[in-house]
Amino acid sequence: MKAKQTPAFDVDAFLRSAGTGKTIATYRAADVIFSQGDPSDSVLYIQEGAVKLSVLSHRGKEAVVGLLGPGDFFGERALTGHPVRLEAATAVAATTVLVIPKQQMVRLLHDQHALSDRFIAHMLARNIRIEEDLVDQLFNSSEKRLARTLLLLARYGKLEQTSRVLPRISQETLAEMIGTTRSRVNFFMNKFKKLGFIEYNGSLKVNQSLLTVILHD
Repeated sequence: MKAKQTPAFDVDAFLRSAGTGKTIATYRAADVIFSQGDPSDSVLYIQEGAVKLSVLSHRGKEAVVGLLGPGDFFGERALTGHPVRLEAATAVAATTVLVIPKQQMVRLLHDQHALSDRFIAHMLARNIRIEEDLVDQLFNSSEKRLARTLLLLARYGKLEQTSRVLPRISQETLAEMIGTTRSRVNFFMNKFKKLGFIEYNGSLKVNQSLLTVILHD
């Protein structure tokens, strides 16, 4: 007799239904969700779209530190006592986020073990991604860094979440993410397109064959 499989925990459905106080906010591409220095009073969960996290230096130079998609949390430093946002969050495409007040998020994590496990897994994955980004920046060429970034945005390796079609992302944003110039990104994007690794005509589609750029030594 087959054992019954436990259904996967649906974070989105649970957060939508778990009590009052939460709000759903929608943004258009380029809308600011919060700015660096704003009060850090909530955790946000992406339902649809894409969000860019960036940090602005005292001299006004912007560095992109992350690009997140559906199923990702952000603003989680609110849970560690940071009074203000240390980064800015901007919608890259039409985006819907669930805004969860800090105190309610703390209660949910204490009371709901499945949500707590999912949140911890998210944080561990983010930390691993940061370490991998550093290694990528130190040792790989800008061509490989761009290929890896596109594959990560398409969520290759996460079978249940793979999305080959990406929201519109400017070449300037991609250049900021991988630490190169827009002209270099444009050169490699055209090269990837000619080789059939990507397709773009309004929207950007990432094909699995782009992995060959990462694997080629």
